[in-house]
Amino acid sequence: MRHPAPLLSALATLTLLGGCFHATIETGAPPSLEVHEAAFASAWVYGLVPPKTISTAARCQSGVAKVETRLSFVNQLVGFLTFGIYTPMHIKVTCAARGAENEEDALVIRSTADTPEARAQALANAVHASIETGREVTVAW
Repeated sequence: MRHPAPLLSALATLTLLGGCFHATIETGAPPSLEVHEAAFASAWVYGLVPPKTISTAARCQSGVAKVETRLSFVNQLVGFLTFGIYTPMHIKVTCAARGAENEEDALVIRSTADTPEARAQALANAVHASIETGREVTVAW
């Protein structure tokens, strides 16, 4: 009769390796299509020594919209094989869309009166200012 212990141990190991850790941080800025990834960001001793900081200031001119970190199956397998000494992680940074700069940098056009003509003029001025500066313009009534 065979012992089920080795089979149960193998199933438990595969089950634990099958789960993937995933954390997402969203800043509230609208995302762009520009994405920067590090598939094997080096962490050490079960993640107690984190990977190097990813400098996105030069890459994401409008800021960051979302940061995702995860331990994929391959990342966990490498960590298991090195007894947790080297535990790589996958980091994905999504840049913010153009025009998502700080509100203090945004242009604001205010309507002079609460009439349809004044509102139309404020909208026309906002369109013109946006075309001229290439920046986001807010219209206030």
